[in-house]
Amino acid sequence: MGVFSFDDETTSVVAPAILFKALVIDADTLTPKVLDAIKSVEIVEGNGGAGTIKKYTFVEDGETKHVLHKVELVDVANWVHNYSIVGGAGLPDTIEKISFETKLSEGPNGGSIGKLSVKYFTKGDDAPSEEQLKKDKAKGDGLFKALENYCIAHPDYN
Repeated sequence: MGVFSFDDETTSVVAPAILFKALVIDADTLTPKVLDAIKSVEIVEGNGGAGTIKKYTFVEDGETKHVLHKVELVDVANWVHNYSIVGGAGLPDTIEKISFETKLSEGPNGGSIGKLSVKYFTKGDDAPSEEQLKKDKAKGDGLFKALENYCIAHPDYN
C-alpha cells in the first residue's frame, strides 16, 4: 500500500464559523441544494459525529454512483473536520481510501483561511494519476465554492 498526500489552502470572504456550519454542520442538507450532481446525502450509521458513515449519491458521466464518507473528527470550537472516503462505486478501484483533514481559521477582513490535507491510500504502490488528482481537486473546489456562494447569497444564514 502506498500513501500519497498533498496540501492546499484557500481563502474565503465568509467568516469561519459560518463557513464551517455550511461545509460541515449543514452540509448534508445544503450540498444537494447547491450542486446538481449530488442527489442525496444520508447517514447510514451514527449520529453525525466521529464514527458516522454517510452515503453521498451523485451523478457522474450520466451514471448514478455513491461514495461512503466516514467522519473521523468534528471540532466545532476549532473549525476542524476530518473524514475519509472509504468505499462506494465512486471510489477508484486502485484506492483503499482518501482521507481529508480540514481546518478553517480567521482570515483577512473577517473572512476565512481554509487548509486542507489530502492523503490517498492506494491498494498498490502506484500513485493516483495527475488526471485523477486534478479531477478530485476540481470536485472539492466546486463544493467549497458552491457552499461559500450559498453563504454569500444568504446573508442571514448563520
